Amino acid sequence: MGGHWGDLPPDRPQSSVTPVGSSNAEGDLVMELRVLRYFLMAAREENITHAAQLLHVTQPTLSRQIQDLEEELGTKLFERSNHRIILTQDGLLLRRRAQEIVELADRTKRDFVRREAELCGEVAIGSGETRSMSALAQILASFRQAYPRVRYRFYSGNADHIKERMENGTLDMGLMPEPVDIAKYEFLRVPVMEEWGVLTREDSPLGRLKAVRPEDLAGRPLMLSGREAVQNELANWLGASLDELDIRIRYNLLYNVAMLVKNGFGDALCIRLDCAYPGLRFVPLSPALRFGSLLAWKRRQAVSPAVDALLRHARKYLEGISDYKE
Repeated sequence: MGGHWGDLPPDRPQSSVTPVGSSNAEGDLVMELRVLRYFLMAAREENITHAAQLLHVTQPTLSRQIQDLEEELGTKLFERSNHRIILTQDGLLLRRRAQEIVELADRTKRDFVRREAELCGEVAIGSGETRSMSALAQILASFRQAYPRVRYRFYSGNADHIKERMENGTLDMGLMPEPVDIAKYEFLRVPVMEEWGVLTREDSPLGRLKAVRPEDLAGRPLMLSGREAVQNELANWLGASLDELDIRIRYNLLYNVAMLVKNGFGDALCIRLDCAYPGLRFVPLSPALRFGSLLAWKRRQAVSPAVDALLRHARKYLEGISDYKE
Protein backbone atom coordinates (compact mmCIF):
# COMPACT_ATOMS: atom_id res chain seq x y z
CA MET A 1 0.00 0.00 0.00
CA GLY A 2 1.96 2.99 -1.29
CA GLY A 3 0.44 5.63 0.97
CA HIS A 4 0.41 3.96 4.40
CA TRP A 5 2.97 4.39 7.12
CA GLY A 6 4.23 0.84 7.04
CA ASP A 7 5.58 -1.25 9.89
CA LEU A 8 8.66 0.21 11.47
CA PRO A 9 11.64 -2.07 12.02
CA PRO A 10 12.04 -3.15 15.66
CA ASP A 11 15.53 -1.69 15.92
CA ARG A 12 16.51 1.73 14.70
CA PRO A 13 20.16 2.13 13.75
CA GLN A 14 21.56 5.11 15.61
CA SER A 15 23.18 6.55 12.49
CA SER A 16 20.28 6.21 10.07
CA VAL A 17 17.96 8.91 11.39
CA THR A 18 18.73 12.27 12.93
CA PRO A 19 16.44 12.93 15.92
CA VAL A 20 13.52 15.24 15.28
CA GLY A 21 14.55 17.49 18.11
CA SER A 22 16.88 17.65 21.03
CA SER A 23 16.51 19.10 24.48
CA ASN A 24 18.75 21.76 25.92
CA ALA A 25 19.75 21.99 29.56
CA GLU A 26 16.34 23.36 30.50
CA GLY A 27 14.49 20.63 28.60
CA ASP A 28 13.15 22.90 25.84
CA LEU A 29 12.46 21.28 22.48
CA VAL A 30 14.74 22.31 19.62
CA MET A 31 13.08 21.37 16.34
CA GLU A 32 15.05 20.91 13.14
CA LEU A 33 14.21 22.76 9.94
CA ARG A 34 14.82 19.59 7.96
CA VAL A 35 12.07 17.75 9.83
CA LEU A 36 9.66 20.66 9.39
CA ARG A 37 10.35 20.49 5.65
CA TYR A 38 9.62 16.76 5.76
CA PHE A 39 6.34 17.41 7.56
CA LEU A 40 5.31 20.12 5.09
CA MET A 41 6.01 17.86 2.11
CA ALA A 42 3.95 15.04 3.65
CA ALA A 43 1.12 17.49 4.37
CA ARG A 44 1.22 18.77 0.79
CA GLU A 45 1.30 15.38 -0.91
CA GLU A 46 -1.09 13.62 1.52
CA ASN A 47 0.88 10.47 0.70
CA ILE A 48 4.03 9.25 2.43
CA THR A 49 5.43 7.39 -0.56
CA HIS A 50 5.08 10.37 -2.91
CA ALA A 51 6.51 12.73 -0.31
CA ALA A 52 9.49 10.45 0.37
CA GLN A 53 10.27 10.23 -3.35
CA LEU A 54 10.24 14.03 -3.69
CA LEU A 55 12.44 14.38 -0.61
CA HIS A 56 14.84 11.65 -1.81
CA VAL A 57 14.50 9.65 1.40
CA THR A 58 13.06 6.20 2.05
CA GLN A 59 9.45 5.73 3.09
CA PRO A 60 10.38 4.21 6.49
CA THR A 61 12.71 7.12 7.20
CA LEU A 62 10.01 9.69 6.49
CA SER A 63 7.40 7.73 8.45
CA ARG A 64 9.75 7.51 11.40
CA GLN A 65 10.51 11.23 11.32
CA ILE A 66 6.81 12.13 11.32
CA GLN A 67 6.10 9.71 14.16
CA ASP A 68 9.00 11.12 16.19
CA LEU A 69 7.66 14.62 15.57
CA GLU A 70 4.25 13.57 16.87
CA GLU A 71 5.87 12.07 19.96
CA GLU A 72 7.92 15.20 20.59
CA LEU A 73 4.84 17.44 20.28
CA GLY A 74 2.59 15.03 22.13
CA THR A 75 -0.17 15.14 19.54
CA LYS A 76 -1.45 13.39 16.44
CA LEU A 77 -0.67 15.33 13.26
CA PHE A 78 -2.25 13.08 10.62
CA GLU A 79 -5.26 10.82 10.22
CA ARG A 80 -3.95 7.75 8.39
CA SER A 81 -5.56 5.42 5.89
CA ASN A 82 -4.12 2.91 3.44
CA HIS A 83 -3.76 5.41 0.62
CA ARG A 84 -3.92 8.86 2.15
CA ILE A 85 -2.92 10.94 5.15
CA ILE A 86 -4.96 13.98 6.21
CA LEU A 87 -3.96 16.71 8.66
CA THR A 88 -5.68 16.83 12.03
CA GLN A 89 -6.56 20.18 13.61
CA ASP A 90 -3.21 20.17 15.41
CA GLY A 91 -1.56 19.25 12.13
CA LEU A 92 -3.17 22.25 10.44
CA LEU A 93 -1.82 24.52 13.19
CA LEU A 94 1.68 23.07 12.87
CA ARG A 95 1.58 23.44 9.08
CA ARG A 96 0.91 27.16 9.45
CA ARG A 97 3.68 27.58 12.04
CA ALA A 98 6.12 25.40 10.09
CA GLN A 99 5.54 27.38 6.90
CA GLU A 100 6.33 30.61 8.75
CA ILE A 101 9.46 29.15 10.38
CA VAL A 102 10.84 27.66 7.17
CA GLU A 103 10.01 30.80 5.23
CA LEU A 104 11.81 32.98 7.76
CA ALA A 105 14.84 30.69 7.76
CA ASP A 106 15.05 30.74 3.97
CA ARG A 107 14.70 34.51 3.85
CA THR A 108 17.38 34.96 6.53
CA LYS A 109 19.77 32.80 4.54
CA ARG A 110 19.10 34.79 1.38
CA ASP A 111 19.52 38.10 3.21
CA PHE A 112 23.04 37.12 4.25
CA VAL A 113 24.10 36.23 0.74
CA ARG A 114 26.34 39.05 -0.42
CA ARG A 115 28.19 39.94 -3.58
CA GLU A 116 30.98 42.50 -3.58
CA ALA A 117 29.70 45.99 -4.40
CA GLU A 118 26.30 44.63 -5.45
CA LEU A 119 23.09 44.69 -3.44
CA CYS A 120 21.12 41.45 -3.37
CA GLY A 121 18.71 39.61 -1.10
CA GLU A 122 14.93 39.35 -0.99
CA VAL A 123 12.19 41.81 -0.07
CA ALA A 124 8.77 40.53 1.00
CA ILE A 125 5.93 42.93 0.22
CA GLY A 126 2.20 42.76 0.83
CA SER A 127 -0.49 44.81 -0.86
CA GLY A 128 -4.22 45.12 -0.98
CA GLU A 129 -6.12 45.59 -4.22
CA THR A 130 -5.80 49.35 -4.64
CA ARG A 131 -5.10 51.95 -7.31
CA SER A 132 -2.11 52.92 -5.16
CA MET A 133 -0.49 49.71 -6.38
CA SER A 134 0.36 51.54 -9.60
CA ALA A 135 2.63 53.87 -7.61
CA LEU A 136 4.26 50.93 -5.82
CA ALA A 137 4.78 49.21 -9.16
CA GLN A 138 6.62 52.27 -10.44
CA ILE A 139 8.78 52.32 -7.30
CA LEU A 140 9.72 48.67 -7.73
CA ALA A 141 10.40 49.04 -11.44
CA SER A 142 12.78 51.97 -10.92
CA PHE A 143 14.45 50.24 -7.94
CA ARG A 144 14.99 47.12 -10.04
CA GLN A 145 16.89 49.13 -12.62
CA ALA A 146 19.35 50.23 -9.93
CA TYR A 147 19.55 46.87 -8.10
CA PRO A 148 18.77 44.04 -10.55
CA ARG A 149 19.94 41.27 -8.19
CA VAL A 150 17.32 41.98 -5.51
CA ARG A 151 14.44 39.52 -5.62
CA TYR A 152 10.88 39.94 -4.35
CA ARG A 153 8.11 37.90 -2.81
CA PHE A 154 4.64 39.40 -3.15
CA TYR A 155 1.53 38.70 -1.08
CA SER A 156 -1.96 40.00 -1.87
CA GLY A 157 -4.44 40.42 0.97
CA ASN A 158 -6.39 42.99 2.92
CA ALA A 159 -4.79 45.31 5.47
CA ASP A 160 -5.52 43.02 8.43
CA HIS A 161 -3.81 40.05 6.75
CA ILE A 162 -0.81 42.19 5.77
CA LYS A 163 -0.40 43.53 9.32
CA GLU A 164 -0.54 39.98 10.69
CA ARG A 165 2.25 38.92 8.35
CA MET A 166 4.36 41.95 9.18
CA GLU A 167 3.94 41.09 12.86
CA ASN A 168 5.13 37.50 12.40
CA GLY A 169 8.04 38.62 10.22
CA THR A 170 7.04 37.06 6.90
CA LEU A 171 6.52 40.48 5.28
CA ASP A 172 8.96 43.38 5.37
CA MET A 173 6.45 46.04 4.35
CA GLY A 174 2.88 46.44 3.21
CA LEU A 175 0.81 48.77 1.07
CA MET A 176 -2.51 49.24 2.85
CA PRO A 177 -5.53 51.43 2.11
CA GLU A 178 -6.88 53.49 4.98
CA PRO A 179 -8.55 53.26 7.41
CA VAL A 180 -5.84 51.26 9.17
CA ASP A 181 -4.26 51.41 12.65
CA ILE A 182 -0.59 52.28 12.13
CA ALA A 183 0.39 52.85 15.78
CA LYS A 184 3.12 50.18 15.57
CA TYR A 185 4.43 51.21 12.18
CA GLU A 186 6.55 53.68 10.31
CA PHE A 187 4.92 54.66 7.02
CA LEU A 188 5.09 56.64 3.82
CA ARG A 189 1.89 58.15 2.50
CA VAL A 190 1.13 57.28 -1.14
CA PRO A 191 -0.45 60.31 -2.87
CA VAL A 192 -3.26 58.36 -4.52
CA MET A 193 -6.83 58.60 -3.28
CA GLU A 194 -8.93 55.45 -3.12
CA GLU A 195 -12.58 56.14 -4.00
CA TRP A 196 -15.44 54.06 -2.61
CA GLY A 197 -18.48 53.13 -4.63
CA VAL A 198 -20.68 50.24 -5.72
CA LEU A 199 -19.75 47.63 -8.31
CA THR A 200 -23.00 46.64 -9.99
CA ARG A 201 -24.39 45.27 -13.24
CA GLU A 202 -24.88 47.83 -15.99
CA ASP A 203 -28.53 46.77 -16.32
CA SER A 204 -29.30 47.03 -12.58
CA PRO A 205 -31.14 49.97 -10.97
CA LEU A 206 -27.87 51.18 -9.42
CA GLY A 207 -26.05 50.81 -12.73
CA ARG A 208 -28.16 53.61 -14.23
CA LEU A 209 -27.25 56.13 -11.51
CA LYS A 210 -24.49 58.76 -11.62
CA ALA A 211 -23.82 58.27 -7.91
CA VAL A 212 -25.18 56.03 -5.16
CA ARG A 213 -26.68 57.58 -2.04
CA PRO A 214 -27.34 55.68 1.23
CA GLU A 215 -31.08 55.39 0.53
CA ASP A 216 -30.36 53.73 -2.85
CA LEU A 217 -28.97 50.66 -1.05
CA ALA A 218 -32.16 49.86 0.83
CA GLY A 219 -33.38 46.37 -0.02
CA ARG A 220 -30.39 45.60 -2.29
CA PRO A 221 -28.39 42.40 -1.62
CA LEU A 222 -24.89 43.65 -0.84
CA MET A 223 -21.32 42.42 -0.43
CA LEU A 224 -18.76 44.43 1.53
CA SER A 225 -15.30 44.21 3.05
CA GLY A 226 -14.88 41.99 6.08
CA ARG A 227 -12.53 44.52 7.72
CA GLU A 228 -14.06 46.05 10.86
CA ALA A 229 -12.42 49.44 10.28
CA VAL A 230 -13.95 49.67 6.80
CA GLN A 231 -17.36 48.62 8.08
CA ASN A 232 -17.22 51.40 10.69
CA GLU A 233 -16.47 53.99 8.02
CA LEU A 234 -19.29 52.72 5.82
CA ALA A 235 -21.66 52.81 8.79
CA ASN A 236 -20.70 56.47 9.34
CA TRP A 237 -21.35 57.20 5.66
CA LEU A 238 -24.71 55.46 5.79
CA GLY A 239 -25.71 57.24 8.98
CA ALA A 240 -27.20 53.97 10.17
CA SER A 241 -26.24 50.51 11.35
CA LEU A 242 -25.01 48.00 8.79
CA ASP A 243 -27.53 45.60 10.33
CA GLU A 244 -30.24 47.51 8.46
CA LEU A 245 -28.73 46.44 5.11
CA ASP A 246 -29.10 43.11 3.34
CA ILE A 247 -25.45 42.02 3.54
CA ARG A 248 -24.99 38.63 1.89
CA ILE A 249 -21.17 38.31 1.82
CA ARG A 250 -18.19 39.86 3.60
CA TYR A 251 -15.07 39.56 1.43
CA ASN A 252 -11.34 40.32 1.48
CA LEU A 253 -10.37 40.64 -2.23
CA LEU A 254 -12.55 41.82 -5.08
CA TYR A 255 -12.08 39.65 -8.18
CA ASN A 256 -14.19 36.70 -7.03
CA VAL A 257 -16.83 39.12 -5.72
CA ALA A 258 -16.96 40.77 -9.16
CA MET A 259 -17.86 37.39 -10.65
CA LEU A 260 -20.73 37.13 -8.15
CA VAL A 261 -21.92 40.62 -9.11
CA LYS A 262 -21.74 39.69 -12.79
CA ASN A 263 -23.96 36.66 -12.20
CA GLY A 264 -26.61 38.59 -10.31
CA PHE A 265 -25.77 37.59 -6.73
CA GLY A 266 -25.78 41.20 -5.51
CA ASP A 267 -23.88 44.50 -5.55
CA ALA A 268 -20.45 45.07 -3.99
CA LEU A 269 -19.41 48.08 -1.91
CA CYS A 270 -15.74 48.47 -2.84
CA ILE A 271 -13.01 50.86 -3.92
CA ARG A 272 -12.46 51.82 -7.55
CA LEU A 273 -9.82 49.72 -9.30
CA ASP A 274 -8.22 50.15 -12.70
CA CYS A 275 -9.89 46.96 -13.89
CA ALA A 276 -12.54 46.42 -16.53
CA TYR A 277 -15.28 43.88 -15.86
CA PRO A 278 -17.52 43.48 -18.94
CA GLY A 279 -21.15 44.09 -18.09
CA LEU A 280 -20.32 45.75 -14.76
CA ARG A 281 -20.08 49.39 -13.74
CA PHE A 282 -18.48 51.18 -10.80
CA VAL A 283 -20.77 53.90 -9.41
CA PRO A 284 -19.21 56.30 -6.85
CA LEU A 285 -20.83 57.06 -3.52
CA SER A 286 -22.48 60.39 -2.78
CA PRO A 287 -21.46 62.05 -0.57
CA ALA A 288 -18.02 60.94 -1.73
CA LEU A 289 -15.99 58.59 0.46
CA ARG A 290 -12.22 58.64 -0.20
CA PHE A 291 -9.10 57.51 1.64
CA GLY A 292 -5.38 57.39 1.01
CA SER A 293 -2.95 54.46 1.20
CA LEU A 294 0.16 53.88 3.28
CA LEU A 295 3.37 51.96 2.64
CA ALA A 296 4.14 50.75 6.17
CA TRP A 297 6.76 48.68 8.00
CA LYS A 298 7.32 47.74 11.65
CA ARG A 299 8.77 50.45 13.86
CA ARG A 300 12.22 49.85 15.38
CA GLN A 301 12.75 46.63 13.47
CA ALA A 302 16.13 45.72 12.02
CA VAL A 303 15.89 45.23 8.27
CA SER A 304 18.15 43.74 5.61
CA PRO A 305 20.26 45.99 3.37
CA ALA A 306 17.88 45.32 0.46
CA VAL A 307 14.81 46.34 2.48
CA ASP A 308 16.58 49.44 3.81
CA ALA A 309 17.63 50.47 0.29
CA LEU A 310 14.09 49.99 -1.06
CA LEU A 311 12.54 52.06 1.73
CA ARG A 312 14.99 54.90 1.11
CA HIS A 313 14.26 54.67 -2.61
CA ALA A 314 10.50 54.68 -1.98
CA ARG A 315 10.74 57.74 0.25
CA LYS A 316 12.71 59.66 -2.37
CA TYR A 317 10.38 58.53 -5.17
CA LEU A 318 7.18 59.45 -3.33
CA GLU A 319 8.55 62.86 -2.36
CA GLY A 320 9.14 63.47 -6.07
CA ILE A 321 5.56 62.60 -7.06
CA SER A 322 3.66 64.39 -4.30
CA ASP A 323 1.16 65.57 -6.91
CA TYR A 324 0.67 62.07 -8.33
CA LYS A 325 -3.08 61.54 -8.84
CA GLU A 326 -3.51 58.56 -11.16
